[in-house]
Amino acid sequence: MNTAARTSHRGWKYCVLGAATVTALLATTACSPSGDDGGDGKPTARPSAPATPSTSGAPSTPSVTASPSTPKPGATPSTKPTPAPTGTGGSGGSVALCAPGDVTITSSTEDEVGKAVRHILLTLTNTSTKPCQVYRYPLIQLGDARLPVPEIKESAPTPGTPYDTIAPGKQTHAALLLNGPMDEDTAKTMTVQLQDTKPGSKKGEPIKVAFPGVDMVYWNDFAKVTHWMTAQGLALRFIMSS
Repeated sequence: MNTAARTSHRGWKYCVLGAATVTALLATTACSPSGDDGGDGKPTARPSAPATPSTSGAPSTPSVTASPSTPKPGATPSTKPTPAPTGTGGSGGSVALCAPGDVTITSSTEDEVGKAVRHILLTLTNTSTKPCQVYRYPLIQLGDARLPVPEIKESAPTPGTPYDTIAPGKQTHAALLLNGPMDEDTAKTMTVQLQDTKPGSKKGEPIKVAFPGVDMVYWNDFAKVTHWMTAQGLALRFIMSS
């Protein structure tokens, strides 16, 4: 065998071995875990981690929000007792009526100086150490008049009840209109009597009250007086237009 023939045969063998090697490498690459069937080169998603089993060994169950408990038949829900209201409201029944020894009564006028006194404001002050009540309107006697001065009914806050409870040192007022356009009589004295609970009844003895700055006044059948009230301006409003 010549040298050229041996060389050609050896080169053919090496060529066959090289082709087999390349084929094996390609097969290995196709079965690699990093590849996929789609050929896009992206890694496949990993499977999610399995749920952690419960410590007791029993299969886990999903949690469910508990619904409110249903009361048993015949059962009543427990409730806190409602506190009873305190206080009696209003003036109450424990406050006594004002007696003549519990108060002082003074007079003033809204008329101009030098003119006849026609409008008088009476001011009652509680001089005692306890609250007391005055009922309705003062019973006013002018001079020798047979009857007391009638009331102005429109001034009554609540008919048949005391106007107010007067605290120690506090005041209430009543306004007196003396006369109108007709014949007049004269009076040199004036007394004020407090009413008892019954309309027209008297509480204690009459209280003598001096006229405001004069010794005598003129009066007639137009005379009238308001109920007791704490606002002196309101009391005067009932008589100043007359």
